[in-house]
Amino acid sequence: MIESSPEMTKHGQILRYIESLSIGARLSVRKIAQELEVSEGTAYRAIKEAENLGTVSTKGRTGTIRVEKKEVHPMDKLTFAEVVNIVDGEVLGGTGGLHKTLSKFVIGAMELEDMLRYIEPGDLLIVGNRNKAHLRALGQGSAVLITGGFGTGDEVRRMADDLNLPIISSTYDTYTVATLINRAIDDHLIKKKIILVEDIIRTDTPVVFLRGTNKVREMQQIIEDTKHTRFPVLDDHNKPIGIITTKDLMGAQQDQTIDKLMTGNPLTINAKASVSTAGHMMIWEGIELLPVVNANRKMMGVISRKDVMKAMQIIQKQPQNGETFEDQIWAGFEELRNKDGSLYFRGSISPQMTNYAGMVSEGVLTTLMNRAANRTVKENKKGDLILDSSSNFFLHPVHMDRIIEIIPSVFELSRRFCKIEIEIHSEDILIAKSMITARIINQT
Repeated sequence: MIESSPEMTKHGQILRYIESLSIGARLSVRKIAQELEVSEGTAYRAIKEAENLGTVSTKGRTGTIRVEKKEVHPMDKLTFAEVVNIVDGEVLGGTGGLHKTLSKFVIGAMELEDMLRYIEPGDLLIVGNRNKAHLRALGQGSAVLITGGFGTGDEVRRMADDLNLPIISSTYDTYTVATLINRAIDDHLIKKKIILVEDIIRTDTPVVFLRGTNKVREMQQIIEDTKHTRFPVLDDHNKPIGIITTKDLMGAQQDQTIDKLMTGNPLTINAKASVSTAGHMMIWEGIELLPVVNANRKMMGVISRKDVMKAMQIIQKQPQNGETFEDQIWAGFEELRNKDGSLYFRGSISPQMTNYAGMVSEGVLTTLMNRAANRTVKENKKGDLILDSSSNFFLHPVHMDRIIEIIPSVFELSRRFCKIEIEIHSEDILIAKSMITARIINQT
């Protein structure tokens, strides 16, 4: 039985218990609930948290087992274990290498010697029932994915185990497997663009915080020492209970405790939330400091508005991102200028943009108008929009292959707010219109 301090939550006790198990040990909700005398619901939530932390793994055929926590791999790389899930595969050998990352995949639709010229260590050879190709690929440091549901020989399996290079079998054909893996890599590239709050928490300096029992004079000394102007206030379990700033001290007595002066029930954000979500919260609520909490609502750190703005700049500078559906819709439109030099956009309605009736979807038109508004703001300011409201009017249907023009007009544009009217025309007919009000996340 794992020893625990009285302050440790049941959730924390279960996580520590799981970490104490040997690699390969099987876990079950019922067993943990009985062993630690907790509810099955509590045990289930803790197992899921351990899965997120990478200390356990759940597979359909083997159940939940304790695994060694691996280093986080780059977001634009897939592990062979992820490939197995993507192609609904079965691992025939080399399970010790499932955590390794895939460099690239090679389709084995050529003569063996020609194929081997393209294979390098860390690759994945996608091939059919060709045992010689399996052996040669393993010998060159490449994993193997066998399509068509075929197996492989015992010699190949033994070699895969010795080299810790996975041999995977999938019932899908080669084209389907390659398409699925490409789609997964693209999804990873999209995620690469999404910076999380945990990515920007500063670790080079300790977080300065206060307790509710601290006196005003103690806070003033901390202000003098750190030059900070705002602080999170924590309880005895390190959970945020308030935020206090230098303004709150005006007129206060030196011996007064800060729990009487702080702003209670502070907004917090989970470390797994996106930076964009944090930016939205901070701008919408007009706050400068946001405590970051874990699953137990204990504070892990803080982020400031400056941290968020810097992260938003980094997002814009990333050279390689996967395409979202919005990106694909907007990619077909070109930027143009009218006689006055004002910006407008032109493109055609592709079949993918239409609804069941063969006319452009209202959702697509809304996306196009929002994108046009965002680009118009960037023309004048370096920033992104957080939509407050939009009033959309769809006046005439538009069929596929029709050329449309998107014309923005700025009504109001300040440092943090904008109001933009967007019109969409096709053959001099007004087909849609939107009035958009939004807040601006400045990136300068």
